[in-house]
Amino acid sequence: MSDEIKSIGVLTGGGDAPGLNAVIRAVTKTAINRYGWSVIGIEDGFEGLLGQTMIRPLTLDSVRGLLPLGGTILGATSRGHFSVLPPSIEDLRRDPFYKEAIDNLARLGIDALIVIGGDGSQSIAYNFHQLGTRIVGVPKTIDNDLAGTELTFGFITALSIATEAIDRLHTTAESHDRVIVIEVMGRNTGWIAVQSGLAGGADVILIPEIPFSIEKVVAKIIEREQAGRKFSIVVVAEGAFPAGGSRVYQTGGKRLGGIGQVVADDIERLTGKETRVVVLGHLQRGGQPKPFDRLLASSFGSAAVDAVAGRCYGCMVALRAGEVVTIPLSEAVGAIKTVPPRGYLVRTARNIGVCFGD
Repeated sequence: MSDEIKSIGVLTGGGDAPGLNAVIRAVTKTAINRYGWSVIGIEDGFEGLLGQTMIRPLTLDSVRGLLPLGGTILGATSRGHFSVLPPSIEDLRRDPFYKEAIDNLARLGIDALIVIGGDGSQSIAYNFHQLGTRIVGVPKTIDNDLAGTELTFGFITALSIATEAIDRLHTTAESHDRVIVIEVMGRNTGWIAVQSGLAGGADVILIPEIPFSIEKVVAKIIEREQAGRKFSIVVVAEGAFPAGGSRVYQTGGKRLGGIGQVVADDIERLTGKETRVVVLGHLQRGGQPKPFDRLLASSFGSAAVDAVAGRCYGCMVALRAGEVVTIPLSEAVGAIKTVPPRGYLVRTARNIGVCFGD
């Protein structure tokens, strides 16, 4: 493989997040305007590199208008045929799907690949890097749980949507003397829950990092009732679970969801108060990215192209101390960034009277 870069590929993996299209736009414009490279968009994530490849040329014209657009023009996908487990390098070399994808990258004339995705996608990217593919990662997850970067684009937009929802639900809860339980995203971490709960004035916040006791939650609601506050707002991350219990999954047991209803049922049973549940779900993923996410996504996309130009392969761009830097992909995969139970966010919430159910 020649050391010269003439053409790069870009794909998006995993779920959508506000700002994905801004990254694609920045990658394309930086590659063309600064380096004179051609850019190939790979559709449907890594799956687009198998069989009859699904690609589209990306030009300055084709990325016009993408900055405020939600979703991804390239489509996102699950892990599909690619394992994110850490097999041995010998197993990777024998894997027919990785071999086919790498052969197709060469056939398409793609000299380096930029992968926009979360932990699963970056783990796959790291596997490709181990096999010799020129890879640069761009971190993406609305959960903000990817190790190695202080923030991921999409998180601020999701946080804003969740906070606005809590603001709106405050008025109806107070008007009707109800308890309202709001279930937000957060499979393994509670970044959205704790920050939206703080910003929205929640009374109870339940996160995966702090297993809860429903009795403690109920005690908080009764305490408010006795103080003349006839309503309560409870924010629950979808991955939260009771001490000694387990996470709640939807029918079929594959997708998290339903802890909000479990908590609401218990609250109503133990307090007699009318309790309603609102599950924000994919509302947190959709719509236009907020200005900050547009800026961060654009910075990440441009920096990823600069990393390719600097031959910084097997790395991921990241935000640290307000600067966009590159870190080894190995630092970003295999671990998640969790909410510190004794960190400043939880301390602040406790200081102002928020209950975490512990």
